Formats: sequence, structure tokens, C-alpha cells
Amino acid sequence: MKITGARTEAFQAMRRRDLEKAGAQARGPQKTGDTAAFLGLGPADLTPAVQGAITTLLSEIDDLRTEVGRLKAKLAEAEGMADRDALVPLLNRRAMVRELGRIRTFALRYGASASLVYFDLDDLKSVNDRFGHAAGDTALKTVAERLAASVRESDVVGRMGGDEFAVILVQANAQVAEAKAETLAKAIERDPLQFGDWSAPLHVTYGVCEITQDLEPEEIVAAADQAMYARKRARRAP
Repeated sequence: MKITGARTEAFQAMRRRDLEKAGAQARGPQKTGDTAAFLGLGPADLTPAVQGAITTLLSEIDDLRTEVGRLKAKLAEAEGMADRDALVPLLNRRAMVRELGRIRTFALRYGASASLVYFDLDDLKSVNDRFGHAAGDTALKTVAERLAASVRESDVVGRMGGDEFAVILVQANAQVAEAKAETLAKAIERDPLQFGDWSAPLHVTYGVCEITQDLEPEEIVAAADQAMYARKRARRAP
């Protein structure tokens, strides 16, 4: 039935019957005036059954809103967990690449500078082989904690997998990023790793890539990774 302008008496009667049928089991004095007015019902329409139906409808709407809020909270929690590294309290590679793309877009749009620093924890395999993976995990957690404590709120820190970490530095061109990377390396290496009665120095190697328009996020990661390995090879050269 197509209704235009004022509703017909036949439509009012039909809707009242539907509401009465839906609310036949719901009774009791409820505040239904606002909802009744929204539905176009007058005082004569508000039989006990209609009031019960409106009350039931409002209760179901409240329950639905509560459930939607709960599902949104669970979704946000799940998304947050999907972005977190399983071992250390940092973003994982997936989240880092996404953040890199976001910061790259911002930097290019507003003419700002930004860079990626890629770190490799040297000789983690020897730690695992000699003292077990628990010691290796302690080393990774220590690097994560020292990196996170040494950057600005605007910077982004993540674990890229294995013994590799990355930091996105905002408002930092390649020269500034190189200097900051050296500072971060010193912060990581400042104190030896402690594991039970055993202690050993930590060493890291880093590479820097400035974020530019001609490089996509994964290409920036690859370039910083290559710079890190080039530095590692140069350090090992006789």
C-alpha cells in the first residue's frame, strides 16, 4: 500500500492490529509516548496491547544497540591483536607496512620528511644455540623495550620478523635519520643483556631509507633492509 501525505484510517487500523499482535504478551505501564508519536499513533490508538508492543520493540532496539557495541569492541580488540607482534609489545610487519604507507601519503601531501630505519640484532642465532630460545626471546624483548623507550610519541616502532626491527621517523630526512639511528643503536647496546647469571653485550646493525614518492612501502622496507646488510658487509670487510 503506497501512502502519501496524511495516513488513511485503513492504514492506521492495519498498523494497530499488527502492533497488537506483536505485543499481545507484553503488558504493563511504559513510557511509549515519544515512540507512539513517531509512529503516528494518537491516544486512542494506545491500547494496552499496542503499548506492550512498543515497549517490546524499544527493549529489542536497546538489546540490539548493546550487542552492536559489544561486537564493535570485540572487532577493535581483534584488529589490535592482529597488528601486534606475538612476542614483543610492538607492531608486527603487516601493521608497520600499513603505517609506512599512511605516513608516506601524509609526507608527500604536506611536503614533510620521514625515514625508515631498519635494525638487525647481530648474532641472535649464537645466543639461541648456546643458551636456548628463552635467552633469545629475552634479547628480542630487550631490544624492543629499548627502542620503544628511545623514540618520540610520533615515531612508530615494530618488529619485522625474526631478529629484525624497524622505526618510522617522522620529520626526519636521511641525514637526520642516520644520526637518530646511531643514537638508537647506542641506546640498545648501552647495557649488556642479562639472562639469569649470564650476561652478554648486544650489537645491532642498521640501515636507513628516506621515504620518497618513487618508492612504495614494501620497496622502502627493502631499501632500508639492503642498506642494513651493506653496512653489515662493510663492517665485516678486512
